[in-house]
Amino acid sequence: MKRDAVNVGLIQGKDLGSKEANLNYTCAQIRDAAEQGAQIICTQELFNTAYFCSDQNTEHFNMAEEIPGPTSECLSALALELEVVIVAAYFEKRSSALYHNTAIIIDSDGALLGRYRKMHIPQDPGFEEKFYFTPGDNDFPVWETAFGKIGVMICWDQWFPEAARLMALKGAEILFYPTAIGWLPEEKEMLGQAQYNAWETVQRGHAIANNCYLAAINRVGLEKGLEFWGQSFLCDTYGTILEKAPAYETGLIVQRCDMQALEDKRKIWPFFRDRRPELYQPITKSFLDES
Repeated sequence: MKRDAVNVGLIQGKDLGSKEANLNYTCAQIRDAAEQGAQIICTQELFNTAYFCSDQNTEHFNMAEEIPGPTSECLSALALELEVVIVAAYFEKRSSALYHNTAIIIDSDGALLGRYRKMHIPQDPGFEEKFYFTPGDNDFPVWETAFGKIGVMICWDQWFPEAARLMALKGAEILFYPTAIGWLPEEKEMLGQAQYNAWETVQRGHAIANNCYLAAINRVGLEKGLEFWGQSFLCDTYGTILEKAPAYETGLIVQRCDMQALEDKRKIWPFFRDRRPELYQPITKSFLDES
């Protein structure tokens, strides 16, 4: 039996100054995406706040929410109304001592299927994330949604081929990466294009190596000197970019994923069949010193 296609929607937004404004904008975009036929809709990283990690400030912890909580409940009601799957990434308060950079996965009946907590936490100038986020501990789960099996990771996770592979091995066929990545002003002129090319290329490589569709959803705008470069995109199993959002404006992508073509390609490009996991044990080490 031929498999149905799946339409995905990617919301590329910017900070509008408040959680309420950001949530209202995103809900409006979800409605727009659903009207265009999107069945699985994903936000950018930290979609309902500014990117607050550019400095270390304990006041920023007040933006975190428990899950379930007001934002998840709002999005669950919207998913049920529109009969769509929603992936939304924002700041989670797990307890008074633990905070996570988290994406929730809501099925088309409004049920909260689960959450993904960002595993790889960066620490760079302008990206002081280790101050705020505890690394996730949920072992790269995947979710069987109403419209297919998906994997979700967040931003820095997208640079690690092991993470994409583990989700593909668990059956994920579409990988979603809510993201907040941009240029520091002192680096853009010399390194900006190279940095962007590396970001795009590594994710297209994950799509090829795992025979998956891959969606990267970035933010735009200038926040405390950090210029987010947008250019959210969806690529197919050959790494071909099906659509890309603008670099300097908000945008909405709605694109079709041909799941029958994915399954057909997995039969003739049998990466999973020809793997030799018994040979890969050294990869579990942090570093291989051959001296």
